[in-house]
Amino acid sequence: MIRRTAWILALTMALAVPAFAQAPRIEVTANFGWVFSDGVTGDGIIAGDGNVYNEILLTDSGTFAVTFGVLATEGAEIGFQFSRQFSELQVKGTATSTVGSMAVDGYHGYFAYNFGAFDSPLRPYVMLGLGATHYDGVDFTSSLGEQRSTPGGTQFSTTLGAGVKVYPAANFGVKLGARWTPTFIKSDAAGWWCDPWYGCYVVGDAQYSNQFEFVGGLVLRF
Repeated sequence: MIRRTAWILALTMALAVPAFAQAPRIEVTANFGWVFSDGVTGDGIIAGDGNVYNEILLTDSGTFAVTFGVLATEGAEIGFQFSRQFSELQVKGTATSTVGSMAVDGYHGYFAYNFGAFDSPLRPYVMLGLGATHYDGVDFTSSLGEQRSTPGGTQFSTTLGAGVKVYPAANFGVKLGARWTPTFIKSDAAGWWCDPWYGCYVVGDAQYSNQFEFVGGLVLRF
């Protein structure tokens, strides 16, 4: 009985492994959607227009992303995602002023897990990514009529997402998902912390710019 059971299991695995090996292992996705953004605060600055501004933020905007993933197993996926947000840079305080258009690019390597069998028509997924967010520089005209620009910058960021993939055909699918990308911007001094062993040191209050994204996309499997 034991030998027969072992033989059946071995035969099942022998048939299953080639089937998965012959199945599409690469997924390329194009996503389009909308992203809700926020910014960071700081000390108030009196501008040339007489207003005091103490917050820098990005406007909500459209976004797109391209994802390239490889299925290492039936569920585990490793890949890279590039995203772009078409936003505007604003300053806020006693008034709100739009500085100019700003593109925000995301570069993240990621690990995702797809639930269900490979040939299932519906597969929920979760993903975690690490990488960087790049903010383009902005050219603008000051309140005094001067042509000025802000420098661009790149900051470390993580990204977390979840959603579902629907496959009406073996090599084609539709993806619906949500993603949160917090990007570290700066750290403000929040006070002192004293320890009898290590002495006293300044405690920082980290500030992040957050993007909350809702997208739909097309999936091609090869």
